[in-house]
Amino acid sequence: MTLADVAARLDLVPTGVVYYFKNKEDLAAACFLDGIGRFKELAAIGETGESVRERLKLFLDAYFDYRRRMLLGEADAIATFNDVRGLNHAPVNAAFVDMFRKIRSLLAGPETHGLSWPSLGARAHLLISEVLWAVVWLHRYDPDDFARVSHRVHSIMADGLLAPDSAWNPVALPSLIAESQETEASKELFLRAATQLINEQGYLGASVEKISARLNVTKGAFYHHHETKDELVVACFERTFDVMRRAIRQAEAASGDGFQTLATVATALVEYQMTGNAPLLRASALSSAPEALRPQLVAKFDRISDRFASLISDGVADGSLRPIDVNIAAQMLTAMINAAAELQNWAQGVTPHTAAALYVRPFFEGLLSRQA
Repeated sequence: MTLADVAARLDLVPTGVVYYFKNKEDLAAACFLDGIGRFKELAAIGETGESVRERLKLFLDAYFDYRRRMLLGEADAIATFNDVRGLNHAPVNAAFVDMFRKIRSLLAGPETHGLSWPSLGARAHLLISEVLWAVVWLHRYDPDDFARVSHRVHSIMADGLLAPDSAWNPVALPSLIAESQETEASKELFLRAATQLINEQGYLGASVEKISARLNVTKGAFYHHHETKDELVVACFERTFDVMRRAIRQAEAASGDGFQTLATVATALVEYQMTGNAPLLRASALSSAPEALRPQLVAKFDRISDRFASLISDGVADGSLRPIDVNIAAQMLTAMINAAAELQNWAQGVTPHTAAALYVRPFFEGLLSRQA
């Protein structure tokens, strides 16, 4: 987004926009603040419910109905929040925190009484992440079906995937990636540094200078391993896909049924994501990556989600998972793993070792589960 593009869309000269916003950062901040305000309005609808289950349903129904009206031109668009990290605007950050607290309050009630603050924060982060991720896959459905989609998302959010007779039993996996034995400025170290910066600051914020500085090497060392930044980003995504595929293969070999396979994959990837040393690249980087790179990367993300859908189908077939919409559940599982990179920011006290109990398990057992 540039001020010139905005002016052209409004049939104005660029100075016509500058009259209201002195730079594009101010305009972006205003768009984010507007979107946050709309989410708070949706949360206010949820607050009218008498129970956590009802508040959750009202909030999700309001959100998916708003997305329906957006597509029909009956409501203003909401900016996606992927680039909030790169903007790093103090009033926007404060407003986002306030939005988080408002949505977290929807989950506080008799059904969740006794849960610790880290546990409640982890569940709130999961709920918000699922809602924000929905824009990735909602295009697959007709607007007239959004109410049906909301019903299915609510079912998974409230009651999870686990069949009544199944027990929480993921198994530990071997290391998902071997420690690099190369030199300090090795290709693996560049991939890790670039992934960390993109996750923290977005694609645009992760410059060649910042990547090189994080490794304390020269820009020349960077270009020794990668001709361009785009080439490096593709390599980061490929590394992420390799780790996820490795986790799936290892889990299938070690597990006894569909649920155990899925819970093992999710637990291993969330713990891996939260360690921070060699994280997975967040899918939100796709929105700011060059357009020429997106189709091939989106297709590979879709293949991972389709693989998750296959595992969920196995669990439904063997009775370890309850009957659910496997395609929506697969997208929600992807969102849960993707959002783990920021879990510690929103649920202080959650560690890689406690994330399985406080974050992954509620996804499978439902946000109304009393497990703390």
